[in-house]
Amino acid sequence: MHYRNQLHTIILIFYCLITACTYTNKSSRRLLNKAETNAPYDAIIIPGIQFKNNKWDTVMKGRVYWSKFLFNKGIAKNIIYSGAAVYTPYYEAEIMALYAEAIGIPKANIYTETKAEHSTENIYYGYKRALQLGFKKVALASDPFQTKMLRKFIRKKVNREIAIIPFVIDTLKMLQPSMVDPSIPYEKAFKQDFISIRERDSFWRRLRGTIRGNIDTSVYH
Repeated sequence: MHYRNQLHTIILIFYCLITACTYTNKSSRRLLNKAETNAPYDAIIIPGIQFKNNKWDTVMKGRVYWSKFLFNKGIAKNIIYSGAAVYTPYYEAEIMALYAEAIGIPKANIYTETKAEHSTENIYYGYKRALQLGFKKVALASDPFQTKMLRKFIRKKVNREIAIIPFVIDTLKMLQPSMVDPSIPYEKAFKQDFISIRERDSFWRRLRGTIRGNIDTSVYH
């Protein structure tokens, strides 16, 4: 079992290295400038990440604050947070929406998509949800690694017109206050009949979902 876990970790790390690396701060700024030129977008899609120990981690915090920056700059008119209850019994999209409202994003401009369990599904289902809401001009906004990893999938499997707006790291650092994080009624995002994806899917199926997506094309039709 120990050997198998080590093998799984090595495979995942190797996949991450060969598929993407990361957008540099310079390339992220270039994409941000491009987004500003092409703004406004009807909606930006923000992928979820697990919520555990009743608090957001650095990655979730970064994604939510980045969405606020893009909204305040007028680059995004609306925000769609995407993510099911995957590893913990909280809908990731709903948790991020609660934090977004807590830091000042108007509730009227916040939407959620709660079917996605992998990064590829975040963008696929998030885009379908955007179309369902009547949004046409859409962008993906997330950390540099995830946006780089999803770029090829977006072009081949979703819509090549979707823009990509990765974090600009130094800008993001200035956005996040050092004050105490806002408290949210996280129990509102609790999924009653939750079963962890680790119990439902094998490692290999989860990896396949990360790479290609276990896409259900009937969702959001």
